[in-house]
Amino acid sequence: MGRRYRVGILGATGTVGQRFAQLLEDHPQFEITAMAASDRSAGKPYSEACAWKLSGRIPAGVRDIVVTPIEPPMDCDIVFSSLPSSVARETEEAFARAGYPVISNSSSYRMDEDVPLLIAEINGEHVRLIERQREKRGFDRGFIVTNPNCAVVSFAPPLAALHRKFGVESVFVTTMQAISGAGYPGVASLDITDNVFPYIAGEEPKVEIEAQKILGSLTDGGVVKADFTVSAQCFRVNVVDGHVASVRVKLRSSATLEDVVAEMRAFPSLDLHSSPETFIEVTDEPSRPQPKLDRDNGNGMTITVGRVFPDNIFDYRFVALSHNTVRGAAGSAVLNAELLISKGYI
Repeated sequence: MGRRYRVGILGATGTVGQRFAQLLEDHPQFEITAMAASDRSAGKPYSEACAWKLSGRIPAGVRDIVVTPIEPPMDCDIVFSSLPSSVARETEEAFARAGYPVISNSSSYRMDEDVPLLIAEINGEHVRLIERQREKRGFDRGFIVTNPNCAVVSFAPPLAALHRKFGVESVFVTTMQAISGAGYPGVASLDITDNVFPYIAGEEPKVEIEAQKILGSLTDGGVVKADFTVSAQCFRVNVVDGHVASVRVKLRSSATLEDVVAEMRAFPSLDLHSSPETFIEVTDEPSRPQPKLDRDNGNGMTITVGRVFPDNIFDYRFVALSHNTVRGAAGSAVLNAELLISKGYI
């Protein structure tokens, strides 16, 4: 086994911070050595500071770690950030400037031109932006890498498969997003029970622009965004985990239904610890994917696609599902860190 890296988690007591703790429990490359959270949690053992909300117990390896304030220095080699955007930008820059690789789940830096916005299987080559970022911002060893909005992760992979082969011209997407995406305590039960929220603050602009950067081309001048248009409507629904996207896509060149399905199924996974065996799983079952049944495919890292059919207005339509706190958050950040190690950036 190769080197083990010491990991620090920012926002460790929150929903995504807990998922980091769970996913890293038996990871062969990473060991959690530091956890940071708000002032009300600092100074307490993690088991006391954290109201654990995931299945199973708090991992034994982190129970006794004393939570520290959210500021450098931290006793770690790599920082995973699950901070709210209101504090993430200043804090993540402070850690990067102090020499830490920062892998962020926050939206604060996603659209900065010198910051990679990664889905590891799709645009891993964008890590080369780190060199420009260090030069521009005066970072030494540190840098910031981000993973996308949790809803974008559900539909960007099948779009990437189609864009590479046929070109995508325009996309209409309706997302049905799980309540865990709002964090904890999130949405009041009396509001979401027997209800659907047709508005998630700030979500639709993120969904409309992030896929263009992810599917864009890396050039000497930065990332040239993919030249397709996304129109999005985002809903909060009464599901605990699992974001569903209903997608209609217009292609630039003609494709048969068999071609569309084949391209999605053929999109390769990576040979990294957190990579699923199948990156995009396309099901033929007419009633799938469903969050309850399919969100844990590939240990929560597989994108499940179904209901692929020709469309009466666009060219094709399909439904895509991802686990929003695994593939859509902590799991993607961990996979990005594995990618960065494999490419020599960590």
